[in-house]
Amino acid sequence: MAPSSSPIDVDRLRAETPGCAHVLHLNAAGASLPSKRTLDATVNHLQLEAEIGGYEAADRERARLDGFYPAVATLIGAAPSEIAFVENATRAWDLAFYSLDFQPGDRILTCRSEYSSNYISYLQVAKKTGAELVVVPDDTHGQIDVAALERAIDKRTKLISISHIPTQGGLVQPAEAVGRIAKAAGVMYLLDACQSVGQLPVDVTKLGCDFLSATGRKYLRGPRGTGFLYARQATTAGIEPIFLDNHAAKWTGDNEYTTFTNALRFENWERYFAGVLGLKEAVDQANELGMDAVWARLASLANGLRARLTAVKGVRLTDLGEVQGAIVTFAVDGADHLALKAKLRNRKINVSVSTQFSSRLDLRHRGLLNVMRASVHLYNTEDELDRFVAALAELIAH
Repeated sequence: MAPSSSPIDVDRLRAETPGCAHVLHLNAAGASLPSKRTLDATVNHLQLEAEIGGYEAADRERARLDGFYPAVATLIGAAPSEIAFVENATRAWDLAFYSLDFQPGDRILTCRSEYSSNYISYLQVAKKTGAELVVVPDDTHGQIDVAALERAIDKRTKLISISHIPTQGGLVQPAEAVGRIAKAAGVMYLLDACQSVGQLPVDVTKLGCDFLSATGRKYLRGPRGTGFLYARQATTAGIEPIFLDNHAAKWTGDNEYTTFTNALRFENWERYFAGVLGLKEAVDQANELGMDAVWARLASLANGLRARLTAVKGVRLTDLGEVQGAIVTFAVDGADHLALKAKLRNRKINVSVSTQFSSRLDLRHRGLLNVMRASVHLYNTEDELDRFVAALAELIAH
């Protein structure tokens, strides 16, 4: 994991983020505003492909493309050979999950705040294989109850799989504690880090996960259509991906093949090379800023936004957890959240709405149809938070 560097120069960050001149963007949890350096790296490679050809452009930029792996490895405390470029976090997660050999009676342990795509996959595998899905209850803070998790593990437990930060709120799950339990029990641990990589310090050694999936478009500020999978060499080298091509395996005989053992076996031969370079640039920037400094600023902005929202009549915060991150969620009494989001967008203020479509178990359990979601990033300012809350209060009042 990269060490923290000098204090973050917000004015410079904003000047290097074209979108800041056009919108008040509080939707980093959906897709953040990229920096100009990320935009240039992506667009310039597409231009090069158009000028000299796709294969030829990749050959010319080979050194920079290969630099993607050590950059990501530095960010999360891994080895470069444990990183695979994948087109998004969901596909990265799928590649890990569906490559596990589930048998009848195997148990998958997850949490109430789990994301819908992951949960649908659990249900599908349980239906097809006879595996059992177990939802571990929350503790009094609304996060996974680690004592209950430990009690739930038995000899049939095949996998522990949770999302580090759920899409529907500021909750930061106690992922390191979950990792210690998984390691002690000898159970595979898959961590969806879609919202956490780029938001807070992530160290796979401390987390103890065997697989970790992440996206480029959210807190890393990379291009859409980019992400990566971490696969711990010591525990996953023998797992054969559900999909193989000639990038993942070698054709060694007419009726034989040999699967590679590093994380590259989870990649496709054909991939978004401009996106690789764009994501590398975004990761480089995160490493340069230092994730401790990034996390400190994001936590400060989010807590400041929560404090402002508590002063608005009719607004109720809905974030859970002992530790809360950069995603701020709230409900407005009697309001149509989707209509409110549209009215804010008309004022060039971007927020989102999290619904039961993505968070069925959690939101239904709490009696919430949906919640408004305002997710801050480094380029946001205190003035922008004031403007957002003032606009929200005005719309609620009318």
